Amino acid sequence: MRDAVILGSSPNEIALACYLAKAGKKVTVIEPRHELGGTAALAEIVPGFRLEVAPPSLGWVSPKIVRDLGLEAHGFESAWTDATVLTPRLDGPPLVLWRDLERSRAEIAKHSKADAEKWEPFATRMERLAGFLETLYTEAPPRLMSEQPGDLFSLMAVGLRLRRLGKIDMVELLRTLPMSVSDLLDDWFESDVLKAAIGAGGVTSLLQGPRSAGTCFVMLHHLVGRPLGAFRARTCVKGEKGHLIHALRAAAKQLGVETKTGARATIMTKGGCATGVALASGEEIAARVVVSGADPRTTFRKLVDPTELEPETQRAVGNVKLRGVRAVVNLALSELPRFSGVSGEEALGGVISTSPSLDYLERAYDDAKHGGISRALHLEATIPSLTDPSLAPAGKHVMSVAVQWAPYHLREGKWDGPTKEALADRVIATLAEHAPGFEKAVMGRAIYTPADLEEDFGLAEGHLHGGELTLDQILFMRPLPGYAHYRAPLEGLFMCGDATHPGGGLPGLAGANAAREILAEIS
Repeated sequence: MRDAVILGSSPNEIALACYLAKAGKKVTVIEPRHELGGTAALAEIVPGFRLEVAPPSLGWVSPKIVRDLGLEAHGFESAWTDATVLTPRLDGPPLVLWRDLERSRAEIAKHSKADAEKWEPFATRMERLAGFLETLYTEAPPRLMSEQPGDLFSLMAVGLRLRRLGKIDMVELLRTLPMSVSDLLDDWFESDVLKAAIGAGGVTSLLQGPRSAGTCFVMLHHLVGRPLGAFRARTCVKGEKGHLIHALRAAAKQLGVETKTGARATIMTKGGCATGVALASGEEIAARVVVSGADPRTTFRKLVDPTELEPETQRAVGNVKLRGVRAVVNLALSELPRFSGVSGEEALGGVISTSPSLDYLERAYDDAKHGGISRALHLEATIPSLTDPSLAPAGKHVMSVAVQWAPYHLREGKWDGPTKEALADRVIATLAEHAPGFEKAVMGRAIYTPADLEEDFGLAEGHLHGGELTLDQILFMRPLPGYAHYRAPLEGLFMCGDATHPGGGLPGLAGANAAREILAEIS
């Protein structure tokens, strides 16, 4: 019998496996694909060009996880890019924001001197608010209705942290979290392009627009762990061994984690308890606990017999908002794009966001709200080969382009071959509007629609975060109300992954949190 069997191999699941194995537990990881990593694994675009489907390196990796698992010894090396976001425009000069406050302020002053003066106070306020979220994210959320001493202590600790913000920031946090990102930014700034450059971070993987309530929370969520003023900043890695998933796989191997790839499994139950997993090959593996890295819908409707759940829990699973709205187009490039008004490579290191105004973003969302692909695309592109030359042949590059508001549920048609190719054509044409001649540099492309992400990676409705980060699906309500401590409605079954607290964009953190809960159960 194994101590734990983990279904899935994203960074969260591998991190969990490492923590359990480090504690002396016998752990098996089962992955249906032929390589560990899920969407974080490198995939070929065309021969010689490779890229992750959805790079977890875009998010913050907790230094504690790096230390605990010795990831640097396995080659992991990351750093924040100097440029954080480049917003090209058709009717004026582009905006480039930087990790350095003074460089950003000088850039903003070209668009609005008043906004430049407000930049540091705004950045400081947002950093403090995001810092409070960070303290909540590094542990399981408190159970509000519990009378257990541990939960009461956790709840008091949260209140103390909130009080330590000070009266002004505490009130500002409570005011800000439910706001729309549009309202917040209108309070601070006048420049359309600046507001959109920041505000685009509040709608990531949401079927909502910048004027929707709660998008301020999403903006702050994606600011967690970042340096002061580094809005939209991403981490970059150096060389193939520097990738997070590579280091996690190496750590898991060293710690003795057993892995099975190319293996599909379902969860065995008896008397309302998870007892192990059954592989498609006929093999059965008994385990003290089973952990699902999938979203609630996949876990409780495909991996577990749904009749094992109470009707109320079944309804809760059905109410989880997944609503995948992001497609990914990965491109092989013969040369770097030349964006109008941008000189040199340095400005290309961050996120390249086609978001000239909040109105532009809201219109793009309106199309998706009614089941259509945005007529004017909101794209977020990165060029990982700038810091990791191993991804492409010498002198050439790879670009990852996330297409926001390309909904899983299309009002007309379906995600077939012609629809996919037409979307990729539009992506390239949109980038070429800002970088003349870009289309000539494209040597190949790989397209992942929400339907592909569901079919190829098991992500329900193609949602990369396992469920939207809306106010009713965060903290103690994620993944389901009453099950935020990584425990599932069946005894012996746990959950881990982006679908659980704290959510997507923070690779490894849910795995580290889940490990503490599981070890408390089986040690």
